[in-house]
Amino acid sequence: MVVITGGGAGIGRHLALKMLNNGAKVAICDINVNYMEETLALSNHHPHLSLHQLDITDKHRVEVLPKEIITQHGAIDILVNNAGIIQPFVPISQLDENIIRKMMEVNYFGNVNMIKAFLPILRERPSAQIINIGSMGGFIPFPGQTAYCAAKAALKMLTEGLNVELMDTNVKVSLIQPGGVATEITKNSGVEIQQTNNDKQQTQSLLSPEKAAEQIIQAIEKEQFRVLVGKDAKMLYFLYRFFPTWISKQIAKKMKQL
Repeated sequence: MVVITGGGAGIGRHLALKMLNNGAKVAICDINVNYMEETLALSNHHPHLSLHQLDITDKHRVEVLPKEIITQHGAIDILVNNAGIIQPFVPISQLDENIIRKMMEVNYFGNVNMIKAFLPILRERPSAQIINIGSMGGFIPFPGQTAYCAAKAALKMLTEGLNVELMDTNVKVSLIQPGGVATEITKNSGVEIQQTNNDKQQTQSLLSPEKAAEQIIQAIEKEQFRVLVGKDAKMLYFLYRFFPTWISKQIAKKMKQL
């Protein structure tokens, strides 16, 4: 039985649909009920799919969620922390402090809330998994997304530490770091950007959420710890490891267009 945050759209939606097709029971959690209902419709109202409205920064709501899901499905075996938002494309010096804090509340502390609420349940299962969906921004800086990157870097270290803490237990941990994926995270985060025709062409060349979901499911099945999703993530990981200054300058040039 799988719990997926941010399951109303994008990667989360396609993870849910593919897992249902694979025979899993799935609970999707999202702040947007309409998105979840669209996912339900796409599943042909699958009897093993349940919807749970959730703001992962609402600690009290998160704490009561495991019992709610167990009542409906009987057990929980996998937690996929997928929900996340990005910031407006502006330098940190121009970014409102409330937005900076929101980046950490959603992209870091929201995941902490979920882990602390669900881990005791997962520890009771014969085998279980926690899957944290990170970002390229967790290991390489993107100017104009500094607060977002900082939150994803914090999530990366949280996942690595959690993996060590749970190494000798029944709970396996995975860190998924996707590259560019053609989701609506910009729109869903309330961020507006002006796109040129060239930008639109590049967007069309991004990895589809369906393909990203397939790679993530493969990682879950193999219980892999660290997975880079997409050719761009793998390329940037290599370049930043060996040529950090050069690739940072190249990314800075590109980000100025936004």
